[in-house]
Amino acid sequence: MDYKQVSEELLSLLGGKTNITSNAACMTRLRIGVKDLSKVDLEQLKKVEGVLGVVESNTLQIVFGPGKVNKVLEEFYKLTGLPKGQADDGENGADINTVTRENKELQKAKYDKPVQRFLKKIANIFVALLPGIIAAGLINGICNVINVSTHGALAGVWWFACIRTMGWALFAYLPILVGYNAAREFGGSGALGAIAGAMSIANAGMPLLATINEKQILLPITNAPFNPASGGLLAALIAGMFFAELEKRIRKHMPDLIDTFISPLLVLIIGGIVALLVIQPLGAGLTKVIFAVLSFAYEKMGVVGGYILSAGFLPLVAVGLHQALTPIHAMLNDPAGATGGINYLLPILMMAGGGQVGAGIALYVKTKNKKLKRYIRDSIPVGILGIGEPMMYAVTLPLGRSFLTACIGSGFGGALAALLHLGTVSQGVSGLFGLLIVKPGQQLSFILAMLVAYAGGFLVTYFFGVDENRINEVYGEE
Repeated sequence: MDYKQVSEELLSLLGGKTNITSNAACMTRLRIGVKDLSKVDLEQLKKVEGVLGVVESNTLQIVFGPGKVNKVLEEFYKLTGLPKGQADDGENGADINTVTRENKELQKAKYDKPVQRFLKKIANIFVALLPGIIAAGLINGICNVINVSTHGALAGVWWFACIRTMGWALFAYLPILVGYNAAREFGGSGALGAIAGAMSIANAGMPLLATINEKQILLPITNAPFNPASGGLLAALIAGMFFAELEKRIRKHMPDLIDTFISPLLVLIIGGIVALLVIQPLGAGLTKVIFAVLSFAYEKMGVVGGYILSAGFLPLVAVGLHQALTPIHAMLNDPAGATGGINYLLPILMMAGGGQVGAGIALYVKTKNKKLKRYIRDSIPVGILGIGEPMMYAVTLPLGRSFLTACIGSGFGGALAALLHLGTVSQGVSGLFGLLIVKPGQQLSFILAMLVAYAGGFLVTYFFGVDENRINEVYGEE
């Protein structure tokens, strides 16, 4: 990359030397003060070599990424004749939250592709349901322990039955909520999506399940009775999305006079038949494939599968593909599902954060860079508690090699989590907060696996992941 040529191109697109009032750099961005924004060609700026994004703020922020931005500034300020300013980072430089946010936006700019945007929508559908999933999962787990330890002594007590009902209700009717959120997220009516999701609810009052002359209603093609639960959450998710797209297409061609009542009617009739004959079987098939793959990785590959899942998780996070796992976690925590509500995938993935913490400690011990030490000091406590973004986006990911060694080290924790058959009764938290949702009786095993992840991340990074020259290039020499 020719930084001088890039700087000359930037200067031209920014309206020339007379339009520039200041030039500075932060961790990832060239910050430019301009007199007249109308003279700036924003679209062409985004196409300049090395530019990952352009953000309009108090100053114009051109995203280049760690390391590159300082080299661009070195050439750019020579052209403007202005001194290199500070990037408004405060007396001691940018705080950990600012750097985390900027690097996360940088990653998003690099990997903001249709697949990632689609998966983000899928994640949004379930994120809104997390409070209920977390609470209901904990209720189910705790109540199961109480039932076993008391030999069902409280089963007939009204208040205990009430609490158990709250845990049961969420998962029993979760497909309706998923269908509702899916339709809304993809631009349709939530109520229609909820009806789509209801096709995955097993209820004796459903007309499709009725018995006529002592015979069940048979479906065409398969010549078998309808099994609403077979498609599960995936069928509800796909149906909600389909109903939204169908609604948009129908409304586009429907006259305004009859749109209000004819459009939703057609959505339900057409969508219902498609959901019954196509989407339900599709959901059932996908569910079987997903559980088959997970079972192979967990049961057949054992510690090797645990290692691969843990070590490979944060690279998925970095490119936004981890959001595909959101509905899988919900299925694993369903008490009526194949795993009985025990999520054996989540504890393995939690270990990825432990590897990052260990890598951060290794960097702190070995580096002499004061700025990096400050970032690590600020990010380790929250990382231990399960909030890994500061460590990942402000420390290991910008360094590259340290991120890789952190992932490699975390795999050892994932392998132990698989060996110990760790499971959670819910989701939504990570790190040491995972103790709140881990399967009762596995708390000590969970801590042991996390300590192994810490140690793995520390040792692999300490010996192979610290490059002082790269550290000084990214964070500057202090």
